[in-house]
Amino acid sequence: MPPAQPVIAVQNLVKRFEGREVLRGINLDVLPGETMVVMGGSGCGKSTLLRHMIGSLSPDEGAVLMFGKNLAEMNEARLNEVRKRFGILFQSGALFNSMTVAENVALPLREHTDLGSEIIDIQVKIKLELVGLREHADKYPAQLSGGMKKRAGLARALALDPEILFYDEPSAGLDPVTSAQIDHLILALSKQLGVTSVVVTHEMDSAFVIADRMAMLDKGRVLRVDSREWFDQLRKTPEPQSAGLSEDERLIRQFLRGDAEGPITERQDQSSFEADLLGAVRPVEVTPSVEPTRLK
Repeated sequence: MPPAQPVIAVQNLVKRFEGREVLRGINLDVLPGETMVVMGGSGCGKSTLLRHMIGSLSPDEGAVLMFGKNLAEMNEARLNEVRKRFGILFQSGALFNSMTVAENVALPLREHTDLGSEIIDIQVKIKLELVGLREHADKYPAQLSGGMKKRAGLARALALDPEILFYDEPSAGLDPVTSAQIDHLILALSKQLGVTSVVVTHEMDSAFVIADRMAMLDKGRVLRVDSREWFDQLRKTPEPQSAGLSEDERLIRQFLRGDAEGPITERQDQSSFEADLLGAVRPVEVTPSVEPTRLK
């Protein structure tokens, strides 16, 4: 079998803001039907990369191809047609507070299709059933819990039967049980609908549950793109053996494990010292947990 053509191809992507290079030559292919997890610390470029993938930002150099077409070369009308082929779950859910859950899900169908009201109502019920919210269709966002808002946002993202789903920090702000429910929902939708998923997250418990492949970003560059198994093996590398790892592998291992000491914190300490010399206030450091809290 010939290798599958990527649904999304990020090619030598460079982005600058006010002369500062935020993305530094990113290369990343997302294959049909897979769940690609894009991870990294705060400020590493994850959200900027996601915004390029959905066409809300244009590269300074390089290109983002979706379905083989360069997004930056499309006019607004063509870009809107492509956008109908993917859905986005925003970090906050991004629901319209003045609309019920059902009205939120129906909105893309009313705006972008010629379907009649009866068909739209059926489609809304199907999408809400997929995420377990059919009985809450008439509630407003203010009446929903955080997890329910995420699921309602996901139902809206599914409204037009997309080929690609983008998730921006789907577990952010959720308790462990609700976060696990969202993870299993992502897995179930991938299997039932066969959609391609791109998940931006720094929640490692979630990443190792849902990922087929993972991409680690650091300071605007891709350190590694590999299978979930490769990253899991690196995460479990014993401390005595970690000395033989490359600098990038040691950095990835620290991030995956949440270790308090390693290349990331050494770099932060150096940056803080330099800032202190210039009179800046040193930020308070937060020590993450050493082991993942969720058992597989």
